[in-house]
Amino acid sequence: MYYVTKRMEIAASHHLELSYPSKCSQLHGHNWIITVYCKSASLNADGMVVDFTSIKRSIKSKLDHANLNEVLPCNPTAENIARWVCDQIPECYRVDVQESEGNMASYEE
Repeated sequence: MYYVTKRMEIAASHHLELSYPSKCSQLHGHNWIITVYCKSASLNADGMVVDFTSIKRSIKSKLDHANLNEVLPCNPTAENIARWVCDQIPECYRVDVQESEGNMASYEE
């Protein structure tokens, strides 16, 4: 099995629709760190699991400097962002989304 990891930083805003009062219900932003983990039993014709630039283009071009509430089809919690990112890349099996120094969510298929 071959594995690759792509880490990228995006700046984006969001607000959360929550069932309880929270300051996160107000529009605010983060410098998110998104780590994408991909795997494949074989390499493509170019000798790669997936091109790093392709991963970046699939994710960063859609999320960087965006209001995530306007881009994603879900409440943009770190957990939902991780799932959405994983769904964008066929070779992806895990995503970590860090929204601040002490807060990170992961999704793994």
